[in-house]
Amino acid sequence: MTFNGWLQILIFVGIVLLLVKPLGGYMTRVFTGERTILSFVLGPLERGLYRIAGTDEREEQHWTTYTVAMLLFSFAGFIVLYFLQRLQAGLPYNPAGMAAIGPELSFNNAVSFVSNTNWQNYGGESTMSYLVQMAGFTVQNFVSAATGIAIAIALIRAFSRASGKAVGNFWVDMIRATLYILLPACIVMTLVFVYLGVPQTLGPYVSATTLEGAQQTIAVGPVASQLAIKMLGTNGGGFFNANSAHPFENPDAISNLIQMVAIFAIGAALTNVFGRMVGNQRQGWAILSAMGVLFLVGVLVTYWAEAAGNPLVHALGVQGGNMEGKEVRFGITLSSLFAVITTAASCGAVNAMHDSFTAIGGLIPLINMQLGEVIIGGVGAGFYGILLFIIVAIFVAGLMVGRTPEYLGKKIEAKEVKMAMLAILCLPAGMLIFTAIAVVLPTGVASIGNSGPHGFSEILYAYSSAAANNGSAFGGLSGNTPWYNITLGIVMLIGRFLVIVPALAIAGSLISKKTVPASAGTFPTDGPLFVGLLVGTILIVGGLTFFPALALGPVVEHLAMIAGQTF
Repeated sequence: MTFNGWLQILIFVGIVLLLVKPLGGYMTRVFTGERTILSFVLGPLERGLYRIAGTDEREEQHWTTYTVAMLLFSFAGFIVLYFLQRLQAGLPYNPAGMAAIGPELSFNNAVSFVSNTNWQNYGGESTMSYLVQMAGFTVQNFVSAATGIAIAIALIRAFSRASGKAVGNFWVDMIRATLYILLPACIVMTLVFVYLGVPQTLGPYVSATTLEGAQQTIAVGPVASQLAIKMLGTNGGGFFNANSAHPFENPDAISNLIQMVAIFAIGAALTNVFGRMVGNQRQGWAILSAMGVLFLVGVLVTYWAEAAGNPLVHALGVQGGNMEGKEVRFGITLSSLFAVITTAASCGAVNAMHDSFTAIGGLIPLINMQLGEVIIGGVGAGFYGILLFIIVAIFVAGLMVGRTPEYLGKKIEAKEVKMAMLAILCLPAGMLIFTAIAVVLPTGVASIGNSGPHGFSEILYAYSSAAANNGSAFGGLSGNTPWYNITLGIVMLIGRFLVIVPALAIAGSLISKKTVPASAGTFPTDGPLFVGLLVGTILIVGGLTFFPALALGPVVEHLAMIAGQTF
């Protein structure tokens, strides 16, 4: 751990914090229907899209209608993406002659991108055509991210409105998120990435002659445009198999910094949107503070573990931190920081191989996902995820003081707590139950690359990543098998839609309640006490749920490393 390393971390944190208020203010204006700097250009297009969709921006929906619209839209996206892959061989924009994708892998990929997970059991440059990458994966990167933002905005309205029945209009929220937020930012980012050397072409792969005289095929394609939305939309699916460790996706430290900031930008700004819409920005800063505490602790532990390295390697006379699986152009600091960011934000992009991290270094990304991706989280998903924990924390606080729990004047009653717990518990159910089954089945253990606790961690990481809609992998698990393609796809569906539906049910319940004025007995939710309560609730729920599984994986592996054994 060095001063220069901490300076790089602080620069990243400072940039993110500087973006929170201006981006939060802009997003608030977008979703409240106010004019923005882009309204003159995009307004006619927005209204045209409403006509095509057959909707009216002034027409709002009951939470059940909102939910059905979201589910039908996601299902339609799944069908289109599935058949694009199955028919790939006969479709245009396939200069490398990629074959059609098999049914199990097509199912996994379609679920993965529709659910904003972007788990990849394939190598992009050797498996997918330009058409599938652009019209399939990149499109879903936009609309799945916009869907997550829309759900967060619907839940924010439930707390911000005094009373009512409608939570908004899904089509309006999704179109505005895409048109005014994701698309303009991605156009600018794409141009910046092209300037930095990221390829953006529909031309065929390039053939080159090496110094030894051999022929080498260099994969290129529409990389920069997919890279921009994969980061800003916290999707994470790379054009190349090596993801952001590939020099064409992440050429240097500047592109790396832009990618890290893009991962956090919208998720952090949504806390400010919340504060503005409920009429008290301190509420948003309190939520961001809780996220920030968990994030910084994770960075500290991961950076320390990777900088300390492996004592067994030190015994051989090789000093320094753990550089295995890391790119020299990023080093230990930026690799550790990227790993924590990408798993805190359900992005899943990687610039280093998590499988090669030390046991404790790999533990933090695993915990980040198991906590429900509430540390910033995916665009929208992290925010409505932490609101679920806020409901539980407020309920616990109410029990301790003997008062009916309230948050921002809305009474938290049995229905809200039950829905919150259903959403929170479906994640560990998907992670732990499927891990338990996989580790006792021959078809499950046949795919692991290492024995002992590290092999167990590979399987646990895979199902944790799928349920948390993260998409990153340890890297040692061969996931392209019928068992993992199907079961990981099922877990992705659980982690996405069994969280969204209860969250929208909570929104529907809360928006019908009248706001109760604050009194002397109201628990303040914009100060350090609330931040501590929220952080404690998240850690206690996560600790009680996942400690036994973590003890069998990274904790045992760390103790074994100290004792002189590796796996």
